Amino acid sequence: MTFEEFNLNKNILKAVSEMGYTNPTPIQEQAIPIILEGTDLIGCAQTGTGKTAAFAIPMINYLLNSEEKSKRSKKVRALVITPTRELAIQIGENFDAYATHTNITQTTIFGGVSQVAQVNQLRRGVDILVATPGRLLDLQNQGHLDLSHLHYLVLDEADQMLDMGFIHDIKKIIKLVPKKRQTLLFSATMPKAIRELADNFLNKPKSVSVAVISSTAETVEQEIYFVEKANKRKLLAHLIENENLSNVLAFTRTKHGADNVAKFLKKSGIKSEAIHGGKSQNARQRVLESFKNQQLTVLVATDIAARGIDIDQLPFVVNFDLPNIPESYVHRIGRTGRAGNTGLAISFCDTEERAYWKDIMKLTQSDVKVIEDHPYVSDVAHKPEKKFAGEKRESGKISNKSRKSVGSKQNKKRWY
Repeated sequence: MTFEEFNLNKNILKAVSEMGYTNPTPIQEQAIPIILEGTDLIGCAQTGTGKTAAFAIPMINYLLNSEEKSKRSKKVRALVITPTRELAIQIGENFDAYATHTNITQTTIFGGVSQVAQVNQLRRGVDILVATPGRLLDLQNQGHLDLSHLHYLVLDEADQMLDMGFIHDIKKIIKLVPKKRQTLLFSATMPKAIRELADNFLNKPKSVSVAVISSTAETVEQEIYFVEKANKRKLLAHLIENENLSNVLAFTRTKHGADNVAKFLKKSGIKSEAIHGGKSQNARQRVLESFKNQQLTVLVATDIAARGIDIDQLPFVVNFDLPNIPESYVHRIGRTGRAGNTGLAISFCDTEERAYWKDIMKLTQSDVKVIEDHPYVSDVAHKPEKKFAGEKRESGKISNKSRKSVGSKQNKKRWY
């Protein structure tokens, strides 16, 4: 299938072609026709599957064809709610790219910065608004927003918005928009709370789902190191220094843990910073830009803070702490090995985390190399009865093949 088969506006097709898009991804192929027909949608898809284009392209197409657009009313006609500043910026940039040959306008609003420029843009009028919940409600309360003409409401990364405590804000926002609207909800996972949200706020939605949650990309090699908790930081520093690892995204379970790991690495002479919800928006943006510009060797992040991090050819992901939810493992390592590039996912497992690892192996059924020859190996790694399905034991360090192949440029195009 090609994008031409969607009967989209020619100016959208021109932009899509210039960006190198030829064939829609599975989420785009399923979602675009549903959105074009005006039906509410529930999309189960994670970052990297092309979901931003899946909702942005048909929304722009509608706005170009609508009567309101021809009147140049410049009322907000489409609202995208997303949990973090980083995600909002990315989504806004993609709307700009898809609408580059049209007169459709968008602006992005988020907290942590002065509202002056954002308010001025709203006064000039925009078609599409991308926003984080807090800043949206703040500007609404100040009288800077009129959402009465809204046609589209998009709730992106809905599971993360719930995790970050935005459920009450979302309910307030929904009360501000017209009841007669088209609502699109996207979430990487579909827990009970998300299903209840959909039941309350969507009208007879159709559902699409891609990238089964248990699947891990074939382009990602996986390795596990069994190590006691007290030695994890030393092992990470050892691997970075001895295996020449760079552009490493390391995950911890807590904000405090992220800070401690980053502090230890700095003392070891390794350029690193932590990013998590406890830092200001400006600080998070500064750290993220430093990592994107390869001024840092390691970025230590919590799961929630890592949403919105999209790095070209990110070669290494380290699960410093194993997640207690197995699906989170799939999301984490899915940040490498994208768009045909190879990647390496390294996991540390201490004695208390063995149950987590068992659940991960049960869910993913992945082939994972157990690296036993390292300076901080834990006794638990040498118990054959503890070996789980999918583990392949190997002596030695990270293979030269793994290290050299990571990040190979098979396909530079990213999907959002």
